Amino acid sequence: MFDNNDAEPTTQSAVQSSSPVVGYVLKMYPRFSETFIVSEILAREAAGERIVIFSLRPPTDARFHAELAAVRAPVIQIPRTSNAAKLWQQLGEVGSDPQLRTGLSQSFPDLLAHHGDDALQAALLAQAALQAGVTHLHAHFASVATSVARLAGQIAALPYSFTAHAKDIFHEEVDPQMLQRKLAEAHHAVTISEYNLSYLRQRFPQATQRLHLVRNGLSLERFPYEPRAAGSSSMPRILAVGRLVEKKGFGLLIQAIAQLHRRGVQVQADIAGDGPLAAELQAQISALDLHDDVHLLGPRTQAEINQLLGSHDVFAAPFIIGADGNADGLPTVLLEAMARGIRCVAADVTAVAEVICGASPIRAATGWLVPSGDVDALADALAEALTPGDHSAMTDAARLLVEEQFGSHRQAEQLKALVRGESPQRPAADLLSAAALAHEGVSV
Repeated sequence: MFDNNDAEPTTQSAVQSSSPVVGYVLKMYPRFSETFIVSEILAREAAGERIVIFSLRPPTDARFHAELAAVRAPVIQIPRTSNAAKLWQQLGEVGSDPQLRTGLSQSFPDLLAHHGDDALQAALLAQAALQAGVTHLHAHFASVATSVARLAGQIAALPYSFTAHAKDIFHEEVDPQMLQRKLAEAHHAVTISEYNLSYLRQRFPQATQRLHLVRNGLSLERFPYEPRAAGSSSMPRILAVGRLVEKKGFGLLIQAIAQLHRRGVQVQADIAGDGPLAAELQAQISALDLHDDVHLLGPRTQAEINQLLGSHDVFAAPFIIGADGNADGLPTVLLEAMARGIRCVAADVTAVAEVICGASPIRAATGWLVPSGDVDALADALAEALTPGDHSAMTDAARLLVEEQFGSHRQAEQLKALVRGESPQRPAADLLSAAALAHEGVSV
């Protein structure tokens, strides 16, 4: 059961005489697209917390980010089985543990209401967590990882918490009753934006008393601020990054590039990422005769993305809401782009307006925010962002916003406080963001 990543699991007796140990429950670890989780773990370890990682699925990505090597936490793979006889056998073995027998018995009706795979993994996670000396379970995404963490917490008498992001809140398949139960029973819950916080509080007012805003963190030292002057490139270049899925809106970006060419604006675009729409997007590029000007780069490591952010002129994030309700929350790569000093054009979905905004009486403009799904507006904003001129006030404001609200050290301190049962301190800049949203008519 244990894959220790060259580290020994912590014993329970050691934990009782030292600091708490937080068990991260993740559907899959590592995952190429979830760099924000690695950054969060690194920040918490740097703040002195002890972490153990539990992965419910084996990794399937062929490439990994170099930052993984810096994670000290042991990684424990939780087994699965599709064999009914083996499932009952393993549950019986867990039940023979005197530390778990009572909890397993009391949780049995709840376990029966879940898929057998989730029930078994919850029992095995409870066992592994106690063996590793874990004192608190924390899951990312309010879906399968939180389901398993909640059940494991019942069995092992451990508190659990979770971070809610986007798909796990907005997708049409989200079970509102189960989400409400997870929020109500958690030691605390976290979400990453004012938009999410307001949405969840309005939808589940009785279950969100312990729901808090903790923004995703960036290790800012890894993203040097190096703005490029508009008009400095002989051939301006636009960069977009993300999984090739509907909600990223890359098809709209390709249409906008074609429109810019019809206007006589010469520009190239690179789209970094992989996903199920790769063939469809490539066909669109060919149909619009853009094969010399729009390139699908495939998956790139975080270090490679960092280099691309430093070599392109404009970052485009043409988000849309998918037909299934799926939408982006606040993608980390958009924050990375703002930190690096690249001019940003983004579509207005969910929390994007919290970071990409026009000037208002209480904050400076940080980028171009366009209506989601509007190709004409996207092309107009890209053309303006590419026009020679001084955009330093905008990129300076974007960098400052990221520094004030998204530093990984602040995120780590807030998460640490929540585990201790304390309310996390919200930075003054974050309260300013809430005031700005209220000024613009957004409920917070």
